[in-house]
Amino acid sequence: MNGVEFRLLGPVGVWRDGDQLGPLNAQQRTLLAMLMLEPDRVIGVDRLVTALWSESPPVSARNAVQGHVSKLRRLLTGLPGVELATTGPGYRLVVDAQTVDLHRFRELVGRARDRDVTEAGELLRAALSLWQGPALLDVAGDWLPGIIGVGLEEERLCAVEERASADLRIGRHHDLVVELSAVVTAHPVRERTVCLLMTALERSGRRSDALALFRRTRRRLVEELGIEPGEDLRRLHQQVLEGEPDGSSQPDWPARGGARPRQLPADIAHFSGREQDIGALDGLISMTDQDPPPTAVIAVIGGPAGVGKTALAVHWAHRVADRFPDGQLFVNLRGFDPAGPEMAPAEALRHFLAALGVPARHLPADVETRATLFRTVVAERRILIVLDNARDVEQVRPLLPGAPGCLVLVNSRSQLSGLVAANGAHPFTLDRPSMKEAREFLRRRVGEQRVSAEHMAGEEIIERCARLPLALAIVAARAATNPGFSLAALAAELRESRGRLDAFESGDAATDVRTVFSWSYETLGDDAARLFRLLGLHPGPDFAVPAAASLAGVPVRRVRPLLAELTRVHLLQEHAPGRYTFHDLLRAYATELTQLTDSGADRRAALRGVLDHYLHTAYAADFLLQPSRDPLDLPTARPGTVPEHVGDEGRALAWFTAEHHILLAAVEQAAEHQFDVHAWQLAATLADFLDRQGHFSDQVAVQTTALRAAYRLAERNAEAHAHRALGRAWVRVGRDDEALSHLRQALDLLTALGDQIGQARTHLNLGWMFGQSDRSQEALVHVRRGLALYEATGNAAMQAHALNSLGWNQAHVGDYHEALASCRQALAMLERLRDHRGQAHTWDSLGYIYRQLGDQEQTVRCYQRSSEVARDDGDRVQQAEVLDTLGDAHHTWNAGDSARQAWLHALDLFDELGDPRADQVRAKLRTVAPAANRGTGYGHPVTGAPGAAERRRASEAG
Repeated sequence: MNGVEFRLLGPVGVWRDGDQLGPLNAQQRTLLAMLMLEPDRVIGVDRLVTALWSESPPVSARNAVQGHVSKLRRLLTGLPGVELATTGPGYRLVVDAQTVDLHRFRELVGRARDRDVTEAGELLRAALSLWQGPALLDVAGDWLPGIIGVGLEEERLCAVEERASADLRIGRHHDLVVELSAVVTAHPVRERTVCLLMTALERSGRRSDALALFRRTRRRLVEELGIEPGEDLRRLHQQVLEGEPDGSSQPDWPARGGARPRQLPADIAHFSGREQDIGALDGLISMTDQDPPPTAVIAVIGGPAGVGKTALAVHWAHRVADRFPDGQLFVNLRGFDPAGPEMAPAEALRHFLAALGVPARHLPADVETRATLFRTVVAERRILIVLDNARDVEQVRPLLPGAPGCLVLVNSRSQLSGLVAANGAHPFTLDRPSMKEAREFLRRRVGEQRVSAEHMAGEEIIERCARLPLALAIVAARAATNPGFSLAALAAELRESRGRLDAFESGDAATDVRTVFSWSYETLGDDAARLFRLLGLHPGPDFAVPAAASLAGVPVRRVRPLLAELTRVHLLQEHAPGRYTFHDLLRAYATELTQLTDSGADRRAALRGVLDHYLHTAYAADFLLQPSRDPLDLPTARPGTVPEHVGDEGRALAWFTAEHHILLAAVEQAAEHQFDVHAWQLAATLADFLDRQGHFSDQVAVQTTALRAAYRLAERNAEAHAHRALGRAWVRVGRDDEALSHLRQALDLLTALGDQIGQARTHLNLGWMFGQSDRSQEALVHVRRGLALYEATGNAAMQAHALNSLGWNQAHVGDYHEALASCRQALAMLERLRDHRGQAHTWDSLGYIYRQLGDQEQTVRCYQRSSEVARDDGDRVQQAEVLDTLGDAHHTWNAGDSARQAWLHALDLFDELGDPRADQVRAKLRTVAPAANRGTGYGHPVTGAPGAAERRRASEAG
C-alpha cells in the first residue's frame, strides 16, 4: 500500500508511514471523505456541496469547494499512486481502493462469506480491527454522518454479528458475552444481536440471564415500537425455556436458490423513442457482469409527472430481464398516489420475501430485521428489482440488496439525491421527449397515414401538449376512439382551451393530467405550494432565484429551500445553475391553482414584485451599458423585491442576454394588467440591448406596446420616450415614413416640455435617419441643432456622439478634412469618457473617411479597431456591419483573400442575428474564389459608395 492509508472508519484523514498528514479542517475532511467513499469515480460538485451544507448552501458554495479541493490537492501531491483530478463536472480521487480502510473492510467481509467458519471468523476479526471509532467521526455538519454514517454503522454491526455467529459455532461463547452485551446496550432492540447474546449466555451456563434479556428486549419492543419480538427471537426464547437451544437463530428454509419471481407488469404497447435513455441504462448491465462484481447497481429515474418514467422502467426491465435469471421483483410504492398512503418499506419487503419463497411464519416483525433477511435471501443471486413511484430515500433504502449481482431500478418524482450521495446510485433525469420522438409517439398511437395527412395539425398537437407523453397519450386516445375526428379539430380544441387543462381530462384519475399533477403538488409544504402557484404568474419561460424571491415577497435565503423542494418533486427543473423552468402544462396548472386559491390582491402584489425586480435590474444594467442614457423616475419597488446586482458591463450584457425573452414578455404582461409605468419604462431600458443585438422586430413590438401604455397614462414625457424609441425601431426595419412621423411627434412633445436633452437626442435620431437615406444636407441640419443643444446643456458625453455624427455627414457631402477634425475630437472625448460603443462608431466613421481619401492602411486599421471594440462591447450588429464594409474595401483594392475573410466573419454574425443582409454577403462571397481555387479571375463593381455599415453611424447612439 506504499505506506499510505486513507481512513474513514474513525477520524477522517490520510496517514503515511504511520504519521497523519495535515492539518485539515472539518470541511476539508468532509470532501476527502466523499472522495474516499468512491475512489476513482467522479464526484459531482453538487454532491460535494450537499455533503457540506445539506439543503442550505451559501451563495459562494462552489468557490468554497474549489478552495478546499486546492488544499487537499496540495496535501496529496507527492503521494505514490495518488492523484486528485478535476474531471468534467467534479473531482476524482485516483487511488488504489485497498488503501482506504472502508474498502479493505468490505473486501475482507466479502471474502469471509466463502470460507469455513474458522477462517471466516479470522477475516471478520481483521475487518473489524480497521474501525478506530464511529465512521466519519470528525466531518462537518450532520449530512454525512446522518446519511452515510448510519449505513456504515449498519455494515459494522452486521460484520460483528457474522463474526459472533462464527465464534459461537467454534465454542467461543464465553468470550462473546462481554462484547455482545456492549452491542446490545447500544442497540437494545436489534433482535439478531439479542439472539446471539442469549445463545452465548445460555451456553455459558447463564440461562436465567438469557431469559431476563429476552424479557427486557420484549418490553422495549412493545413499549417503544408497539411490536412483538420476531419469529427467530420468540423461537429461541422457547428453546431456552425448554432447555434445548440450538443457538443458531437461523431460519429453517434455504436462503439461496428457491423461487424465481417474475413480477414485471406487461410491457408498454406502442413504446417508442427514448433510445438515448435506454442506451444509458444498458450501460449499467456491464457493471453487474464484472468479475468480481461491484456492490448492487442502483439507477434512479427522476422526472416530472407524466413524462413516462414508469413506461421507460417497465419497457427497459423487459428488455434486460433475461440477464437476471434469478427473477424480477416489481412493486408500486405509491409514493405519489391519491388512492391511499405510500407503501411502508415493511409491507414492500413482505411482498418481496413472499415472492422469494420465505414462509410467512418466518417474517420478522420489524423493518430492520426484514431488510436484513431480504439482503440475506438475495445474496449471490442475480435479481432485477424495480421500485416504481418512490416517494423518498427512507422508503427505498430498506429495499436495497447488499450483495453484488443485483440491479435496482427506482423511479420517482423526487430527486432521491440521498441515494446518489450515500448509495452510489446512478441518476437519470427523464426529460420530455424530443420533437422527433413525440412525432413517432403520435404516429404509433394514431397511425402513420393519419398523421402524415395532417402534418401541421400534428405538430400543433405536440406543441400544445408540451411534448408531455401523458398529455399526448390522452389526445391520441381521443383521436383513436373517434376516427372521424380530424387532427385539425383536436388541435383546435387544445387551442381554444387557452392554456387551461380541461382538454386533457380523461375521466381516469391515473391518466388525467390535472389529477396527476396534483399528486406532486399535494406533497408540498404550504410555502412551497404558494410559490408554485405564484410562478404561474411569472412571464416565463424561465427565471432566476431573485425573480422567484421577488414574486413571493421573501428573501433569497428563504426562497432557495422552496425552489429545492419544488425541484425535488420535479414540479420545477433547474436547467442551469440558479435558473429554473417548467413546461407549459405545469405552468397552466400553477395558473389555475393561483386563480382558485390566492386572492386577486395577492396575485397583483406578486406580479408587481416580479415586475419591480425586472424593471429595477434592467435599469441598472442599461445604465452600465449606456451611462449617457436619459434618467427615468422609477416607481418605488414593492417591499420584498430583490433586484439583481449586475456589477459591470459584461455582467449587464450577460443578464440582458439571459433575460431577453422574459423582459419582452414582462412588457406585454405589464401592459395587459395595467402596470403601464412598468410597461413603458421596461421597454425604454430594453431599447439599447435590442438595438445592439439586432432584435429589430422585437424592438418595434415592444415600443408599440410602450406607446399604448404611455397614451393610457396621458403622460407626455412617457409618450415622447416611446415615440422616439419607436421611430428608431422603424428606421431599423426600413419604414422611414413611420419613423419620421414618430420622431417628429417626439420632438414636438419634448419641445413643449422644454426638455433640451430629449430634443437633442431626437435631432440626432432624425439626422441618422436622413443620413441612412443619403439625404446628408438635411441630416447635417438636425445634427448641428442637436450638437448646439448638447453644448448649451453641458452634456459632454452626448456632444462627443454628436461630433461623430457631424463628421460622418460632413464626409458624405465631401468635406473630408472637416469630417476628420470632428471625428478625431469625438474620439478623444469618448476615450476620456470610456464610452466604448461611441468609440466603435467613431472608428467606423474614420474608416469611411480614410477610404474616401484613399489611405488604404488607415482605412483597414480604423475598421479593424471598430470591429474589435464592438465585439468587446457586445454590439454584434455594429461588428457585422463593419466587417462587411471592411470586406468591401479589401475587394475594392483587389485584396481577395482579405475580403473573403472579412465577409465570412460578417456572414457568421449576420446568420446568428437572423439578419437578411446575410444573403447579400453570400452573393459577394460568390464573386471571390477561395485562394486554393483562384485562377479564373473575379470581378466586382468598384465604387466608392458606402457599404452596409457605412449607412449606420454613431448618430444613432442618440
